[in-house]
Amino acid sequence: MILNYFTPRLNPGNFIPSGPSKTGMESLKFSINPAQLPKHIAIIMDGNGRWAKMQGQDRLFGHYHGVESVRITVEACAELGVGYLTLYAFSTENWERPVQEVSGLMELLVDTIRKEVPTLNKNNIRLHVIGNTGMLPEKTMTVLGEAIKETSVNTGLNLIMALSYSSRWEMGEAARQLGMDVKAGKLDPETIDQYCFQKYLCTRDFPDPELMIRTSGEHRISNFLLYQLAYAELYFTSVLWPDFRKEHLYEAILDFQTRERRFGKTSEQLG
Repeated sequence: MILNYFTPRLNPGNFIPSGPSKTGMESLKFSINPAQLPKHIAIIMDGNGRWAKMQGQDRLFGHYHGVESVRITVEACAELGVGYLTLYAFSTENWERPVQEVSGLMELLVDTIRKEVPTLNKNNIRLHVIGNTGMLPEKTMTVLGEAIKETSVNTGLNLIMALSYSSRWEMGEAARQLGMDVKAGKLDPETIDQYCFQKYLCTRDFPDPELMIRTSGEHRISNFLLYQLAYAELYFTSVLWPDFRKEHLYEAILDFQTRERRFGKTSEQLG
């Protein structure tokens, strides 16, 4: 689930999938009901390593070529008018990956994020980061902080990068902070409910995802937004992340728009 959005946009050559015709893709796009767009889409970008192995390359090669998928997906969400897009870019468990892989990704992030800020600003995209960012290298945090500040006035798509993130860490940290506020007399324990708890989560400023997409054929959510996905529609595709294109996003959204979202009620009540 490691991926760098901010790596240089080099031409992947023969590794880009052919995909459908432009006419076919536009047909999918225009089939989407703009009044029923998910406000918030979350994506587990999986399959980079397997994709690289299929090419006879190392894992970094797969992460590198997954960049194009991020660029395309962010662009597509911005074009459609999606308000929030959360990408699971690096989990707390990913720190256990080989040192060379992790350090390579961090260096790529630092080297290229500055180059991408003008593009984010041009497209009115605001960058956010959630996760245990204290684990990130100081240089990485400095560059991320600068990018977050420079895009803070943008009012279009909110691009949320989950870096050094895991949901169990997030909920544990929320419980710790809540307990500290109770101990300090800032919070009455009798007032604690789900709405109070949500205010201590990393995502307190964002609506919960309505659609969660996972690529690569895996059918699990891997410690990602466990609390926030309570009522999300889950969509799994066998497409490996480096092969993910606009048409795959459109297909997921169209599938979402066929779902009956009852939130505990009956169909008759909704009707």
